[in-house]
Amino acid sequence: MDCRDRNQKIQPDILHVIGNTPLVKLNNIPKQEGIECDMYAKCEFLNPGGSVKDRIAYRMILDAEKKGILTPGVSVLVEPTSGNTGIGLALGAAIRGYRCIIVLPEKMSDEKVNTLLALGAEIIRTPTEAAWDSPESNIMVAHRLTKEIPNAHILDQYNNVCNPLAHYDGTAEEILWSLDDNLDMVVIGAGTSGTVSGVGHKIKERCPKCLIVAVDPYGSILAEPEELNKSDVQTYEVEGIGYDFLPKVLDRRVVDKWIKTDDKKSLEMARRLIKEEGLLCGGSSGSAMWGAVEAARSLKKGQKCVVILPDSVRNYMTKFISDQWMEARGFKDVPSNDKLWWWDKPLTKDHVSSIRTISHSSTVSDALTALETNHAVALPVLNDEGRVVGMFTADNARRRITNLLASLSDTVTNLMAKKYNKVVLNDTPSPNLGLVSRMLDIAPFVLVVEKYGIGMN
Repeated sequence: MDCRDRNQKIQPDILHVIGNTPLVKLNNIPKQEGIECDMYAKCEFLNPGGSVKDRIAYRMILDAEKKGILTPGVSVLVEPTSGNTGIGLALGAAIRGYRCIIVLPEKMSDEKVNTLLALGAEIIRTPTEAAWDSPESNIMVAHRLTKEIPNAHILDQYNNVCNPLAHYDGTAEEILWSLDDNLDMVVIGAGTSGTVSGVGHKIKERCPKCLIVAVDPYGSILAEPEELNKSDVQTYEVEGIGYDFLPKVLDRRVVDKWIKTDDKKSLEMARRLIKEEGLLCGGSSGSAMWGAVEAARSLKKGQKCVVILPDSVRNYMTKFISDQWMEARGFKDVPSNDKLWWWDKPLTKDHVSSIRTISHSSTVSDALTALETNHAVALPVLNDEGRVVGMFTADNARRRITNLLASLSDTVTNLMAKKYNKVVLNDTPSPNLGLVSRMLDIAPFVLVVEKYGIGMN
């Protein structure tokens, strides 16, 4: 269906509803930020699966069917993803009759996992910290599965030309149609970068004056010049944006400017989009919007800036939507509580007790025994210098082992959690009991550390 034909009253199935998302004028945030130009949000979170990735998933499936690569009822879809492409593929698999296996890092939200399971997909989780070319990464695990499972295929969003083409033929055409081929800037978050490449190429062809701005998180290497990517950040909370390698579908030539962003700015802006503009979008939408506000400061009254909001709030109800989750990461101040006398009291050594630690060279079997012996929910893992490098929990070990990523004889290094709630006693200012209480609202433990000691509450 032509992307400009908005008059069809009945669709043959939900896949035909993908695309034709609304372009909505942003009012409150631009005004508060002193932006003079007109700003518009392309609401990709209103796609059936909740994200812009529905577009490429459907396009890749149709293309593979046309080429005879996929046969309904026979072929198996396997895809490494941060979740949204997986949801789009699972949606397509449910309608068109495919078994679907999604391989995604453990950092991705439980909401994404549960949505995938509800759509009938099978889930394999991989370590978040694994480099893309590590045998344990979601990409390498997916490739291994295609060799082991008959009739399995990776549609490969990172290299599949259908990724940028879905946006060249669809997303960009819709934006141009909405603004009569007259716009001055488009701001897009960079993940696989199919959106950046596809939208960028089409808009440059039809509206050469338009600037293409790409937003990339610190901890990712997509941006140019390379100096922009220098950072101490190794992992970040925002999902579906940035990579530690350059996908083949990324064409940096169409990007006029790169903007780097961090978790705090991105997630604060995502919450503002929800609260101030009524747009129920996800964290990477906050990244794109923060970058758009910064870039749009150079535009004048009467000019037009479009920002693409990639996915919905549905995937993050227990993450950045949660005040406690934001507070635990220092992205939001802890609220006061005058009714509890202890709330503002500083955390001290008297509030915690020392617990056993384990070496990073300990086996999983020994670590599980230590958990049971000490009646602990978690044990800190120390490196050879005596520093905490992770937390070992029975639940994390269970997930890794049941996904065939580890065994009881392995060391705990690849099974420990590297993200957990932690406070430092000698921080300035000192953490208070209110912060610890808020953390315990959403987590079974909080690690309390100081320079020469370890304790847990």
